[in-house]
Amino acid sequence: MKKVLFVCLGNICRSPAAEGIFKNLIKSRNVADLFIVDSCGTSGYHEGQKADKRMRAAAVKRGIELTSFSRALRSSDFEKFDYILAMDNLNYRKLLSRALTKSQSDRIYKMCDYVYDLSFDEVPDPFYGGENGFETVLDILEEGTENLLREILN
Repeated sequence: MKKVLFVCLGNICRSPAAEGIFKNLIKSRNVADLFIVDSCGTSGYHEGQKADKRMRAAAVKRGIELTSFSRALRSSDFEKFDYILAMDNLNYRKLLSRALTKSQSDRIYKMCDYVYDLSFDEVPDPFYGGENGFETVLDILEEGTENLLREILN
């Protein structure tokens, strides 16, 4: 069983979208029983809230339902998850600073490490932008999660 955690700042836009896309992907490939998938934020600003309504609406247009509730990163996540994927460089650095051992830091990746065809080095935060920002995030995450799954299964 592989355990995958997607991480952004508040866990209401990017990381719940990545979680939903990845869950949809593994379900469609009939490998969902091989995974535990979750998302969280490096902050607890939105603890207990659903994903941003604009992100939920954009995801639904692609046939993806975002059902998670925001939670903050826990120290136990560093031991529980095999893949911890930061949406941007700031959260990547925050994750590395909270890892207590090399084994923990070796589980931390940037989501865009798995984005090959699009020219992004981080998943931009769409929270303060327009509708196009949510679509761009979903494009990046669809590609990145596909490549991540391919790597895990190989």
